[in-house]
Amino acid sequence: MVQTKRAAIQDTYGCIKWEVKFLPLGETTQSQQDKKDELKNLFLQQTEDLEMVRSIMKATYFTQRKEVNEGRAIKEMREDWPWWFMETGMTTHFQELTGIHLKEDFLKNVDQKGKRLLNYMKTIAANKNKKLCQATAKLEFIRGEHTGSSADVIEMVLLLLAYFDEKEEVMFCYVDETCLAEDVEFAEVALTPTIVVCGQSSFSARRMMLSIDQVIVNDQMTTFIQSLCMMFGSYYSYNIHYPSKLASTLEFLQRCFFSINPDKGSKVEKTSTAHMQVNPRVLTLIQDLADYEWRDV
Repeated sequence: MVQTKRAAIQDTYGCIKWEVKFLPLGETTQSQQDKKDELKNLFLQQTEDLEMVRSIMKATYFTQRKEVNEGRAIKEMREDWPWWFMETGMTTHFQELTGIHLKEDFLKNVDQKGKRLLNYMKTIAANKNKKLCQATAKLEFIRGEHTGSSADVIEMVLLLLAYFDEKEEVMFCYVDETCLAEDVEFAEVALTPTIVVCGQSSFSARRMMLSIDQVIVNDQMTTFIQSLCMMFGSYYSYNIHYPSKLASTLEFLQRCFFSINPDKGSKVEKTSTAHMQVNPRVLTLIQDLADYEWRDV
């Protein structure tokens, strides 16, 4: 029997409702299946009634958690729960799971902290970190005339990767801008949630895809912010460890921009060098940013 490739499985870290022990009041196994079928039909019909989708996603949360916690393959879940892999379904499930509004809270934190992080990275941190200094210069050239919140977030993420000296290729896979889901070559794509960028750079891309376990689960993402939120939400929704090669970047985003702040434990895959504690490099950057804000007042 061929073993399906899977990203490393993670448990309850950062979750408030990781496992639901009992069916909702008035629900049965059959009624959950009926609602699951209704969601699939709504997806096939390309419904615009997203409130109905959210309502049914909430009503079937028990079954969603049961299936993912039992270890069902991503490909099977994508077929059975297509809305769960779209923004509407993902944000609904993520809020039930963590108590956090995925995109809404992220954007609020970007408004509050994004510019400060970019300013700190390009001035104080770049003067101390050669790789970050090089990345800053490169991004100034690549960014060109791109403006707005998406461009700021792209730059923020790429500078965080440089600051922590982590692997951009584990988070992003760049393909031709005309590439379709079925054309993606997965030899170089990580098992963990990966943003497949259709274009030469994140700044130029008009379309992005999300890969999990080397399966394209969403090929309809049109903004970097949407893609980043979907990628991050996938780690929690489908019980996936952060890869060690992105450990600091993802934990920093988790704590500063997605407002998930456990006081102990780790979501990083277990390795000989991994420790079950808050990442000290992340804590240092958070403190340095706080000090920078105080000096800047």
